[in-house]
Amino acid sequence: MTHLTRRGALLTLTAAGLVGAAPLARAESLDDIRKARKVRIAVAIGIPRFAFIDKDLKPTGSDVETAKLIAQDLGATLDLVQITNAARVPTIQTRKADILVASLAVTPERKKVIDFTVPYATLNIIVAGAPGLAVKGYPDIVGKRIGVTRATVNDMLVTQNAKGAEIVRFEDDATLITAAVSGQVDLVSTQEAVVAVMNEKRADKPFETKFVQSELNLGIALPQGEDKLKTWLNDWVRTNMESGRLNTVFRQFHGRDLPADLVQRG
Repeated sequence: MTHLTRRGALLTLTAAGLVGAAPLARAESLDDIRKARKVRIAVAIGIPRFAFIDKDLKPTGSDVETAKLIAQDLGATLDLVQITNAARVPTIQTRKADILVASLAVTPERKKVIDFTVPYATLNIIVAGAPGLAVKGYPDIVGKRIGVTRATVNDMLVTQNAKGAEIVRFEDDATLITAAVSGQVDLVSTQEAVVAVMNEKRADKPFETKFVQSELNLGIALPQGEDKLKTWLNDWVRTNMESGRLNTVFRQFHGRDLPADLVQRG
């Protein structure tokens, strides 16, 4: 065998060994978080009651305070990653955050690309508008301007069920609120807390609930394949629901209690 032939055979065997070898194991993020003592938790700032900037220019809300509790119980410093509604799923897909606590509803479509814990909170999706508008269901929306926040369940429900409506999409709840207050839309599809903020700014012509579209179960989101982290988070949600700690935080901002059977819905 010549020198070149021997060298070629050696390269071939080496390549074959590399192909057949098992891929190197990647440390799960729970281990990484504990080692670094730092956790990146994403929240969608600009969602009334859930995540917003207070009078002292600090982020707060039920999601923000929940994120603080998670970091505390992990024994980690919180790196709060502030994002928009539309960036919620991509932020977890691309691992720009370890965990997402951002009023994200658990849906079959989202579960195809990211993972969820058992529910930690809920919200009602409603269609609301001025009292004079006769709207009792999706057919009544056709021909009217309805505002939604882009890339939300609200957007999906109106798009699927109110074909022929003029759907105006906004990047976040803050701009949706501005549009409703300034009269740019006839109706909105959003959550009850957002309508409450709208009505604070348009007290002379408050929006009323026309109909409830859906009650959504919200899950803490994380990248797929992080089984240890998911188990820890599921245990954390169950423990803090049982102790009342999660309910206390939620009631502080939303003025209502979480459903008693919430974690059984996951």
